[in-house]
Amino acid sequence: MSDRNEGRASDRGRVYQASGDQHIVEHHHHGAEWSGPDSVRHPAVGRAPVVLRDRAELMERLKTAVALSTAHQVFVLHGLGGCGKTAVAYTLFQYATAEAGRIGFWVNASEGPSLRAGMLALAADRGASEGELMAARSGMRAAADLVWEYLDGSDQPWLLVLDNADDPAVLRDGGWLRTSPRGTVVVTTRQAATHWWPAAELLHVGVLPRAEAAQVLCDLAPGAGTADEAAAISDRLGRLPLALTLAGGFLAHQVIQPWTMTEYGRRLDGEHGADAIDLIDQGSLGTGHDSRHLVSKTWQLSLDSLTDQGIPEATHLLRLLACYSNDPLPLSVFADADLGPDLPATRVELALRGLLDHSLTELVTSGGVRCIRTHGVLLDSIARTMCEEQREMLVAAAVGLVSAALPDTVERGQRDGRLGLLSPHVHGLLQRAVDWSTADPAIAQSAAECALRLAIAQHFTSDYSSALSTAAQAADMAQRRLGESHPVVLRLRQRVGRSLFRLGRFEESETVIRRGLEDCEREFGAAALDTLRSCAHLAFTLSLLGEGPEARALLQRVVAGRTTILGRSHPATLVSRLGLLEMEGAELEEEIGNAPVLIEECHRELGPDHTITLAAEANYAYALFLTSRLVEALPRIRMALGKHEDRYGPDYPVTLNLRLHLSRLLGRLGQRAEAVEQAEMVVDAWTRILGPSNPWTDRAKEYLEEIRDATERP
Repeated sequence: MSDRNEGRASDRGRVYQASGDQHIVEHHHHGAEWSGPDSVRHPAVGRAPVVLRDRAELMERLKTAVALSTAHQVFVLHGLGGCGKTAVAYTLFQYATAEAGRIGFWVNASEGPSLRAGMLALAADRGASEGELMAARSGMRAAADLVWEYLDGSDQPWLLVLDNADDPAVLRDGGWLRTSPRGTVVVTTRQAATHWWPAAELLHVGVLPRAEAAQVLCDLAPGAGTADEAAAISDRLGRLPLALTLAGGFLAHQVIQPWTMTEYGRRLDGEHGADAIDLIDQGSLGTGHDSRHLVSKTWQLSLDSLTDQGIPEATHLLRLLACYSNDPLPLSVFADADLGPDLPATRVELALRGLLDHSLTELVTSGGVRCIRTHGVLLDSIARTMCEEQREMLVAAAVGLVSAALPDTVERGQRDGRLGLLSPHVHGLLQRAVDWSTADPAIAQSAAECALRLAIAQHFTSDYSSALSTAAQAADMAQRRLGESHPVVLRLRQRVGRSLFRLGRFEESETVIRRGLEDCEREFGAAALDTLRSCAHLAFTLSLLGEGPEARALLQRVVAGRTTILGRSHPATLVSRLGLLEMEGAELEEEIGNAPVLIEECHRELGPDHTITLAAEANYAYALFLTSRLVEALPRIRMALGKHEDRYGPDYPVTLNLRLHLSRLLGRLGQRAEAVEQAEMVVDAWTRILGPSNPWTDRAKEYLEEIRDATERP
């Protein structure tokens, strides 16, 4: 063994040679001596807002605190990614440093290393020595204690912005978030859970109002369109500040063939095969490819955080929500929901809580119903990332949940708040099932059946305009996937015709229903129940249009067919049988003779308070009126009117028709003063409900004028 020692050193390393025992301690610092931010005195933002729109009340609260040098105050600006929290903080920062006489500090709090480096740089700015900073960096001194010692001892008041603190654990680890007598702290975060922010004042930052959102686009691209066009684009973008900023930036920087806002809107709606999210992200020029500045990626930061927290089911739940509309969705939809291994029933609550805490959805109350609402751009962004297999599985699950939430029965004449809340989601589901063209047609059929159930329920509650809109839109969408002859498409067309009739559009109703009858006869046969249903609808429409003979013949066909298929006492058969009592003609005398037996049958089979039983009694009274049995008809029609008013209310269409029949009957009996009074009530109701120019209103007005003229004549 040699007595000589050999060694090599590199960079700043040194070689020691000695005899005997040596204990050598040496610290080597490799690379740059400073790895902190270039500045903590200037906001590190991708694109500063041209003008901060709308946030007047929020800014007033923050400016007041800064101007009064409020001590020991922490404000937490929370909300969905891209909603403008950093823009609010930036505007406050400019005010604090330019007008309120404060020093401003801006620290990126998105992750531990950037937060630590920024806060130590802040301490250096406030006078910490290199030795103190070295001790803090090496762990020989508590870094947060050092920083806050210098902040508390600052000779000038300050404002500290901790930006993008989406993981509050980063701030809690080491105690980085504190209060001070010398300054105010503002935190921007997506994390809305109050337990993360004890003693802080939480301020929500949401999307912009419509006018202010439109103005953001006009600020950025003033020559691209009018305020109204900008408002339409802002609606399509859900008035999300990030999306508005990107859209405005895109429109402002086009060179070869600049688009108008109208053209941009058409592309957002998919014209020329454009992908809306890709189009929005094209406005990120100049901001780099930071995920926070792209609507296609910014949400993933929150989902990754939730996965890291052990809640991967939150991603699955958000994908499920992407099958629905961005309107408020009743929480009851998720009651007892079990969506398989990716989202078992025991984890739905936890997943939803995670989405709420990270501002990926929000709790709202609509019509007294607790709901969640998720931004449309977020839903579109999530939907486009789903593979075909995921789409098919999720839209099928979403349809199942809404189908279970739709009411099985709806009381006639009574509004049901669930219908209005579920309506946009039924439409959204059908749109997804049709647009995701590789999905199983059975899924589109299930979604269309939900729309049919919704339209029928809306019709029963007298919301005929909504029923018409639901059925017409659903029929058009379902036809693209299922074909125009599919049974559910034809049934939706039937509902269109029926709703047109109830809205007083009788000629349109006849056209739609007659075509539907022809389609049903061709597809199902002359004796099928769907065909007979179309026959019944057409019969009632023709009767009102004065085509009595054809109407009676059609309804007799319905009675015969339903009796054969369903039986004489089936509710559908009973409805068609009692419908004959409304048809004028020679056969009416025979129908009147059979009416007491029919009413007794309804009482026995359905009960005295059933809708069909009440209708039978009303139709019998009307038949007596048609055959001039006025004295006999009067007490029966008064009784029928009273029962309908008690059951359905004074504004239900059948109630109003009965009141008009009563007025006509009173007029025929010479009791013209009460006849006028009853007719005026009908005209007032129809005018209030349907408007002054609706055909039902016009018919009532015409009769009112007639009975008034008759009353005034000697």
